[in-house]
Amino acid sequence: MGTYTVSMRYSRVGSLTEARFFTLSGLDVMRSLIPQFCLFVAFFAAPVTFMASQADAAGLTTQEKKTVQSVNASVLRAGKSYAAEDFDASAEYIRTAIKQIEEAAKQGSPKLYDALLPAMQRIEKARTLLDFEGVTLPTFKRPTRPEDAPTKPAPGKPVPAKPAPGTPVPTDGISFTKSVAPILSSRCGRCHASDSKGGFNLATYTALMKGPPEGVVIFAGDTVGSRLIETIETGDMPRGGGKVSPEELKILKDWIVAGAKFDGTDPAAPIAAGATPDEPPRPRLKAMTATGKETVSFAGDVAPLLVESCKGCHINAMRASGGLNMDTFAQLLRGGDSGDIIIPGNGKDSLLVQKLRGSMGLRMPAGGRPAFSEDSIQLISTWIDEGATLDGASDNQPLQVMSQLAWAAAATPEELSDRREEIAGDNIKLVIPTGSEIATETTDHFFVVGTAAPDTIKLVADLAEEQMKAVKSVVSADPGQAFFKGRATIFVMPKRYDYSEFAKMVEGRGIPNGWSSHWKYDGIDGYVSLVATDRDDRDEIEARLTSPLVSLAVATRGGDVPRWLAEGTGKVIAKRHGNTEKAPRGRPPKATVNRELVEALTAMGSAKQFLDGRLTPEHADLIATDLMTAMLDRAQRKGFDGLLRNLSRGLPFEKAFIQSFEATPQQFVDAWKRWRTGS
Repeated sequence: MGTYTVSMRYSRVGSLTEARFFTLSGLDVMRSLIPQFCLFVAFFAAPVTFMASQADAAGLTTQEKKTVQSVNASVLRAGKSYAAEDFDASAEYIRTAIKQIEEAAKQGSPKLYDALLPAMQRIEKARTLLDFEGVTLPTFKRPTRPEDAPTKPAPGKPVPAKPAPGTPVPTDGISFTKSVAPILSSRCGRCHASDSKGGFNLATYTALMKGPPEGVVIFAGDTVGSRLIETIETGDMPRGGGKVSPEELKILKDWIVAGAKFDGTDPAAPIAAGATPDEPPRPRLKAMTATGKETVSFAGDVAPLLVESCKGCHINAMRASGGLNMDTFAQLLRGGDSGDIIIPGNGKDSLLVQKLRGSMGLRMPAGGRPAFSEDSIQLISTWIDEGATLDGASDNQPLQVMSQLAWAAAATPEELSDRREEIAGDNIKLVIPTGSEIATETTDHFFVVGTAAPDTIKLVADLAEEQMKAVKSVVSADPGQAFFKGRATIFVMPKRYDYSEFAKMVEGRGIPNGWSSHWKYDGIDGYVSLVATDRDDRDEIEARLTSPLVSLAVATRGGDVPRWLAEGTGKVIAKRHGNTEKAPRGRPPKATVNRELVEALTAMGSAKQFLDGRLTPEHADLIATDLMTAMLDRAQRKGFDGLLRNLSRGLPFEKAFIQSFEATPQQFVDAWKRWRTGS
């Protein structure tokens, strides 16, 4: 079996998010998937008789019962074929089940829909696992549940009005807000509402139904397949001495059998708040763009304060304290378990200000960290008084990046160069033994530093300046404007071990085996890191420099340039200039790339997966390179050049892209994939 790269992402209190990549053998991958595989087989091998008994209870017609049995039989056969590793046969049975469900939906029976819902959920799970095995199934979209047929009113009685939007949904006598939520809050809230142990949070109905990363834990109408019930019945949960009583367990089961419906008005409302159907939904705060008349900048004044004092607990935290995550502006507005922490226009009464002053509960920041000065608190309060507006690139941009970009935007190229040189000095010390020699070289565009021989450092510096021709072939700068917004750093390590350790210590991630150079830009620091020794000739070093230098130049054009755009552009330009490293011996380069690109496109699924950064670095880079080859083609080059100009003018990436290509990034990537795959 081949090898696969599995990404594991985690963070720890007081440190930045870390990402490590491990190469596993095919056997190890299968072992890692055993829990998921067992869950799949358990879902698909559920006895048909059990499902049939549910169908009987639902009061279906004879024909509807046969339909349910036929669908369940197809799904059951799919599970058995999967267990036998006959993935093609498994996929064929799933296709059959999908067609059967599509036909059943035409009957317009709400009861039939409810009886088929567990099978639909199993089909969704099957598509995910079969996709991993390289078997692509057509997109399965659940049919819309038909409305129950209205009953004729008695003579002289008015026809009941249709429920208004937001009206609580009937739950057949089992209320989520009044009966289920209190049980979950009291028995599970400490670990899974106030915290997210095991990656599972049930602080809201929405979070509960989403489940942990490994999959949903509640299947409407199916208590056997619902892992929440299983963990309670086996005694695995709740931990810490608490127990769910038989009466409470029956309520949970009855609620699931009845459809696991929500009868409140806001599924995102905290269950701990004891929301009832009579309570109005909690209004959602929307990010309001700054008008330019504000006296306080969120990106330049407020974000740096929050990043400095709140990281580890609410920013870059593995489990956000009190359910309050402030990694982005959107999450800040969303608030935590206690509700909104900001009241736009009213800084004094905003929970954020009250917590910072200590006038409401425990003063923040906690954990022995220094309290905010009164001047800092007043600055935040004034920002809220002025409308709590946003002047960053987007409400989903990390606050840490936003604050760095704000500082960089106000800094001169000389100030930015000095800051990068200072950061470089600190970073290089993390990976070299005490007392080791460090060589440096400064040029017009670069500060080169490393543990390689001084002659090698000088050669890298000279070659980097020569490669600016390739950089300028795709990225231009206005007269007097500095490339990279100041001198960029180039780290040079003579051993691949040192290069790998640098990535682990400075970036918190592992480096794929095939890499010998890469780049990074975080809003302030911009650098290229590479392996180079006195045994490497000029061509080899050039091949390692061109792509990351072009990528870094693209990344520094704006505050929210996505990595795929910069990375793909760098690889395409390096290839055009003939500056790419040779493929390993015995491996046909073209055939290998084509095969790997097909694998990457299969793993991609949708444009959103790619754009949201949910692919492995290898797959993402392959797709980015092929996509940018199309964007840099003569037919699209005008749009690409316009995109870079718009970014240099300060436009957010999404807006700059739409103006240049007359389509959103997702629409463009979807169209490219259809063209690339011929589908």
